[in-house]
Amino acid sequence: MKFISYKLGADGGETWGLVREDGVVDLGARGPHGTMRDAIAAGDLMSLGEAGMSGDPDTVLPDVTFLPVITNPDKILCAGLNYKDHVTETANTLPAELQLFMRSTNTLVGHCGEMERPKVSDNYDFEGELTAIIGKGGRHISEADALDHVAGYTIFIDGSVRDYQKHSVTAGKNFYKSGPLGPWMVSADEIPDPATMELTTRLNGEVVQHSTTDMLIFSVPYIIAYISRFTPLEPGDVIATGTPSGVGARRNPPLWMKAGDRIEVEFSKIGTLWADVVDE
Repeated sequence: MKFISYKLGADGGETWGLVREDGVVDLGARGPHGTMRDAIAAGDLMSLGEAGMSGDPDTVLPDVTFLPVITNPDKILCAGLNYKDHVTETANTLPAELQLFMRSTNTLVGHCGEMERPKVSDNYDFEGELTAIIGKGGRHISEADALDHVAGYTIFIDGSVRDYQKHSVTAGKNFYKSGPLGPWMVSADEIPDPATMELTTRLNGEVVQHSTTDMLIFSVPYIIAYISRFTPLEPGDVIATGTPSGVGARRNPPLWMKAGDRIEVEFSKIGTLWADVVDE
């Protein structure tokens, strides 16, 4: 099943729902939970989704304004240098351990939204990433059990301001409206093995990244287990798993996103997330 967070038009109230072939069912209005995160935390996501498969839809997909899949995550954790080909293009050695950074919620953007290129930099880069949404929280989760803690999968575009990232990863990865998340979350039962997915990133229709998730250095289960060693994972937490080769900073000359560009990331089994770039 596919779940989205959205509002009707540009000024409607925020809600969440089930995406069907014939439209969108407003699960926020029909059930006890106003956000997808609340439904995940209560353990009601799949039962509400099943109930939403019957009856008429409440609206059609073209009439919604997409919000970030999880609008209010407790944590956004991101893996760095986690594809073998990306490590090669950055002239690094394979990392001995997982590298992580965190993002703030106000960096998130919905599908079909606008990424802001900051006025302080032209070095605005793209990274397409598979992203897991935590369903069941926990601490000291084993790798063997880790996928049981996933509610579903979505796509993240990690807009990175490279000159700021050189002196501060936190700054370079946390510019306002630099992180589209969506378009929807596909429930984990439809993706039993996240290591069998194909990724394609396009800038203005041209392929700039293409890889498969079996190129991950640290697997999705490992990432979840590792994070749970140092912090409790909570329902709705967002975990981006890293990007493959092809980023703009490693091209000659560098390829930076600019106002008027459209960036899109497609994952098999999920769909395509896109956003337009605008100047701050």
